Amino acid sequence: MWHLLAQHGQESGGGIQQTIDTLARTPLSQIVIFVAICTLVRLALYNYLKNTAPHRRHGAFPVAKFFNEAMDAIVYAGVFVFMLIRPFAVQAFLIPSGSMLQTLWVNDFIVANKAVYRYSEPKVGDIIVFKPPDWALHNDQHDMDFIKRCQGVPGDVVEVKDGKLWRNGQSIEEPYLSDSRGDGGDDPSGNGNPNIMPDGSKALGKDVKMSTDWKLIYYNGKGRPALDGKYIPVLMKDGNCNYEIDGTCKKYAVGIDPTSDLTRSWVTGWLPYTSMSPDDLAFEREMKAAPPAAVPRGYVLMMGDNRNNSYDGRAWGLVPRDEVIGRSEFIWLPINRWHTTR
Repeated sequence: MWHLLAQHGQESGGGIQQTIDTLARTPLSQIVIFVAICTLVRLALYNYLKNTAPHRRHGAFPVAKFFNEAMDAIVYAGVFVFMLIRPFAVQAFLIPSGSMLQTLWVNDFIVANKAVYRYSEPKVGDIIVFKPPDWALHNDQHDMDFIKRCQGVPGDVVEVKDGKLWRNGQSIEEPYLSDSRGDGGDDPSGNGNPNIMPDGSKALGKDVKMSTDWKLIYYNGKGRPALDGKYIPVLMKDGNCNYEIDGTCKKYAVGIDPTSDLTRSWVTGWLPYTSMSPDDLAFEREMKAAPPAAVPRGYVLMMGDNRNNSYDGRAWGLVPRDEVIGRSEFIWLPINRWHTTR
């Protein structure tokens, strides 16, 4: 299910992994407060150490000296790591779900290069950490990070036809695609190997087909006036567009059952087709008739590698260039998973 496998920086797991993830994601405001407190403690200790006569430097003096040096190291580390390295260079992220299987497994820790996009643009194939649009998040979510693979940059016309990805009129080979039929967990097989599925087949397959076709359109219609002049994603299955398709984002859906779970960003219930409003019917016809559009300037298109189990740009649309955080470079934990992700 797509909605179970949206990949973001949400808390996952526990123990040392949760501790590392929490530290890596500590807000800068909290770091500033912590550094300020450590600085005040250090200044107080320094004053005590400086004014203590040499013949009285015993008892509490060595303890105070140790804490003074520790505070000194913490202040410099806090400034260097959290105020220089993390905002401008690199940052660690924990992978909480399986939307990027088999490239990234659940509970992998990756290092994202945040400097690279300060002097270059995202490229097709880059695995990117980014901020999703608000309408891709549930009501109880905020400040989430997603990680997906870039499948379209400005000027690219990207489509999914007959379950295969097409870019600028050419069929794209995707050897990294997962044919996972599990729930996106870190061990779909139950036997300790997340590469093997319950039936013994490998979860990586070149011939896997996407469960829905897809296109990006530039909307210029009357059925949904609020979206006029916008680029919107269109999922297509069994002759329907953004209707009765699992994982359709509510912003672009038609036929939403108003009694369904409205806290979610995807549709959890549908009206019968015969009960759809005239505006929804018109909107669906317009989506069906609209030609594929190129990714516009200032945006990128993101998709998960676990393609049939990824809530991504096919559901909620494009990502503004300004919301791109960094490029995944390598997995650093667990140790037996060390390798680059480019």
